[in-house]
Formats: sequence, C-alpha cells, structure tokens
Amino acid sequence: MSWKIIDTHAQLWTEEVVSNLPQEIHSKYEEVFKRKLSYSLDELFMEMEDVGIDRIVIVGIDAETTFNYKIPNEEVLKAMRRGEGKVIGFMGIDPRKKESAVREIEKLHRDGFRGIKLVPHLHEVKPNSEEMYPIYEKAQELGIPILFHTGTQFHVGSRLKYCRPIYLDDVAVDFPNLKIIMAHFGYPWYEEALSIVRRHDNVYFNIAGWRPKYIPKKVIRLMDSILVDKALFGTDYPLIKHEIAVKELLDMNLKEETYNRLFWENASELLELG
Repeated sequence: MSWKIIDTHAQLWTEEVVSNLPQEIHSKYEEVFKRKLSYSLDELFMEMEDVGIDRIVIVGIDAETTFNYKIPNEEVLKAMRRGEGKVIGFMGIDPRKKESAVREIEKLHRDGFRGIKLVPHLHEVKPNSEEMYPIYEKAQELGIPILFHTGTQFHVGSRLKYCRPIYLDDVAVDFPNLKIIMAHFGYPWYEEALSIVRRHDNVYFNIAGWRPKYIPKKVIRLMDSILVDKALFGTDYPLIKHEIAVKELLDMNLKEETYNRLFWENASELLELG
C-alpha cells in the first residue's frame, strides 16, 4: 500500500546556507552523523519524488543575537517558491529581538509561512519564560504551530537545560489554543514529553532526527496506540534519509491507522492543509 507522506521537520542545509553558518556548530553534526550534511534543493526534490514524500516542512532558525547562527527565512522562502507547493515554511524567530520578532512573524505569515521554529538552547531562554510569551500570543492569534527543539542536541557551546520538555507544560496551560510540536520526542526525557502530549489537546510530537529502529520501544508503542493522533513523521533531513526512515517504519508492521495518522492525517489537520 502506498501512503501520502508529510515530513514535518527538515533543515535547509544547502551548500549556500551551510557556508554562512558557524562551522564549529555544523561540523559537530557531521562528526556525530559521520557524513557530509549539505545538499542541493534538486537532490532533495529528487529524493522526495523517489520515496513518495508529498510535502516537507523546512525550518528557518534565528539565533543571531546569541550564537550568530541563522538559517535565513529569506532562503526558506526561496525554497518554498522552488518547491511549487511541496515545501511548507516554518520561520525562524529570535525571541531576543522582542517587538521586531513579533512584527517579523506577522510579515512572514503574510508571505505564506505556516509555522514557527524555536531552539531554546540557542536562544538561551527557557520556553516558559515570560520573555517568550509575546511570540506565543501572536502564534495563537494567527493559528500557526510552534515547533520547539526538545531533548538532546549537538550544538557546540549550548546548554541542554533549556531543552527540557517540562517547560512546555506551562506554555500549554497558559496558551491552550496554541499548537505546540515537541521535536525529537524530548529524548532522553521522552516519558516527561509524552506525558505532556497526553494531557494537553494542543501538544504534539515528532520523531525527527532518529532512525526509527533506534526509537525507544515505549515511544513506538504509544505512537501505535493512545497517542496515534499526536505523532508526526519527521526526519530532520538531511540527518536521516527519507528512504531509510520510511522503510524502517513500515518494517515495524504498525496499525494501518497509525501509518495514516503518522504520515499524513495528523500533520494535515495541524497545518490545515485541507
């Protein structure tokens, strides 16, 4: 059986973008994943075609004021236009830019961006800090989701303490209509993360950045049962290749409903794709 698939999490690590990133940060990921992590959009679109990926979320990142790390939203917008409907843009927003960050959200939403990407360890702000709340208020007003990095990461010089899933419990309580996605299921705090997903109607998680065969069995079991309507397929491309991610998931022989929900329906509903 063939499936419609949305990848809810990919990096814009084209060679042009990577050449302008702090190299000590990007190189650490290449060291961990043991291969070159840059690509061309043509390569991405070809892989999507080969594997059957219908749409892909590409994220911008703005941590300019802390780490001088930026994947420009302008480059994401170019990818959206090149993709002719295949690319869904999530804007990178730097909360330390305060009022200008909120204005940027409004502008980029008008440009067609469908979500926001936040990286608390690079912003060096805990997600439940009131400093973040103007961003949440604007996202809730516009009805767009926020994708939070949660759990472990390999950015040199950053601190893991900002990535605890528990902080998003406060955010979900204070903003019950804000769509929240926990990237990477909060590992190693995945039980903490999934308990928050379970208790809040507005919180979801994705499995990006992990080869499925290495995902903890408890995560898979909940994804195939009581959290079937909260799980989102993602790769963190190019960290994980689409062909590998899809094959390993299909090899698990999960329920048909799980594949429908994981690959397409949950993300389609969340992003209001129609």
